[in-house]
Parts: sequence; C-alpha cells; structure tokens
Amino acid sequence: MQALDGTDTRLLAALAQDPRRTVVALAQKLGLSRNTVQARMAQLEKKHVFLSFERRINPVALGYPLMAFISVHVQQQKLAQLATALAEVPEILEGYGLTGSADLLLRVVALDAEDLFRINGKILACDGVDRTDTALAMGELIPFRVQPLLERGPQGG
Repeated sequence: MQALDGTDTRLLAALAQDPRRTVVALAQKLGLSRNTVQARMAQLEKKHVFLSFERRINPVALGYPLMAFISVHVQQQKLAQLATALAEVPEILEGYGLTGSADLLLRVVALDAEDLFRINGKILACDGVDRTDTALAMGELIPFRVQPLLERGPQGG
C-alpha cells in the first residue's frame, strides 16, 4: 500500500471526528476544493484504507453481550481448511493467525456462558483443532482507535 500524505491524514482525521460529514463540508473544514476531496476519497477507497461499515455495529445491540477471546491450537497442515470452517461460525467476529504458543486468536461473541460453551464446542469439532483456551473480555479498556496515528502523521513514506 502506498503511504498516505499529510492531506490524506487530515482528511481521515476529519472523517474520524465526524464520519457523516459531506464532501462539501470536508472541503470547507480542510480548506480544499470539493474536487480535491472527492478525488482523495476515491483514491483512499481504491487503496482499501477504509474498513467495512460492519465494524461499527455493536454486537451487544444484536443480543450478544458476552465477548471472549479464544486461542486455538491447530494442526498446521490443516490451517487453510480450518479457517474456512471457522468462518462458517457466525459468532466468530474475527480471527488472526499468531506466532507464539497458540496458532489462532478468535474474537467471539455469545448470548451467555452456556452459549459460549456451545460455540467453543463448534470450534473444537472442526477438523484440525487440537485444543482451545478461552478468556472472557471483562471490559473494553482501550477501544479501537486510529486517531493517535493520524495525529502523528504518515510514517515511512
């Protein structure tokens, strides 16, 4: 991915502050022309800078108040097919391949402890899973954020 410049980060910071702001309002706030803002937005989209809107939906609002992180130990040769099987479990919000003692880290939501037990069973039933370790999220201490990076400005470009 090409590095972003100062104008891009200013635009992203303004969007982070108010994501519903129109192109015209962004142009006025940043002192840029509407065409410049529109062109920059198109380039940012083309570079896949924006994450999907679905990341902004709170699972609690959908009835899933319990969040857990499940570390999964797998048989490495089955990792690709396992990732496909795990993607079929709707309560798995995201998964990451890891270095270290576990091979995967899954962020999972559940209705309650009993539901989490059921979901963990579905994960354990997948071909290639050796074992899991589950940790309940007790509370979000640092929410997802990018603003400090935007304030720092582009790096390495």
